[in-house]
Amino acid sequence: MHHDGLEEYRSNGESHEGIREIRLAAALLEAADTLSDGFDTGLYLRRLSDHCVALSGARAAGIMLVEGDETVSFAASTLHEDVALDLLRAQSHSGPCLDTHGSGKPVAPVSLLGAHAAARWPEFTERALSHNVTATFAVPLRRGERTLGALNVFVPALPEPPSPQAEFAVQLAQLIADAAAVGLANHRAHSQYRTLAAQLQTALSSRVRVEQAKGMLAERWRTGVDEAFAALRQYARRHRLPLDLVATAVIEDRPEAAPLRDRPSGLS
Repeated sequence: MHHDGLEEYRSNGESHEGIREIRLAAALLEAADTLSDGFDTGLYLRRLSDHCVALSGARAAGIMLVEGDETVSFAASTLHEDVALDLLRAQSHSGPCLDTHGSGKPVAPVSLLGAHAAARWPEFTERALSHNVTATFAVPLRRGERTLGALNVFVPALPEPPSPQAEFAVQLAQLIADAAAVGLANHRAHSQYRTLAAQLQTALSSRVRVEQAKGMLAERWRTGVDEAFAALRQYARRHRLPLDLVATAVIEDRPEAAPLRDRPSGLS
């Protein structure tokens, strides 16, 4: 979902704050749009990272999704995507993403130039400085009590002295991250519902075919449906075939159901 009207809005002389409000609204709307059939998780997270960069003025941003204790996927902003992905991968053992995911609380903007950051996140800090990223912050993707991952924002430097804008950027990022967590949770629930519905439909269709097949056999052999079902089930077990497959073969009069055309001698 792209919003080219932002440029027109800017050309009409409206304030930068107004533009940012529209962009934030667009980001939250995109975060909620997760129930379409063609939903792409990677594209979804990349677009939200792009919104975060645009709103915060950061160099790049990326999202890490975590299942249990394992990282399951990464996504990064289009702007400096290679840098963001490299910095996400550098957090296999420690980093702002893992800290905020573990605590469920934001990691406030921190400079990576001091000894504290190097001791806290050695591999990440070294990699960040090699990309001329000297500051970062991270926020959790949280849905109620559950944390799905983290949004990590990379900036060239922190203002001196610390600016209220830095805290505002964290709050904006947290809004986007929370909306993303809701969107992802809704998508997962929607997918599980559709899978369950498909399974129930398959089971129902199978039951209908079995009922139809045993009715056909009972009529063909002039016997009860219970006896026909027992013969159908016995044939499936003897030949190690699914009952539904045998029932379908009977209904469609396939060659593999030929032994069931005649009444078994054991039926009275």
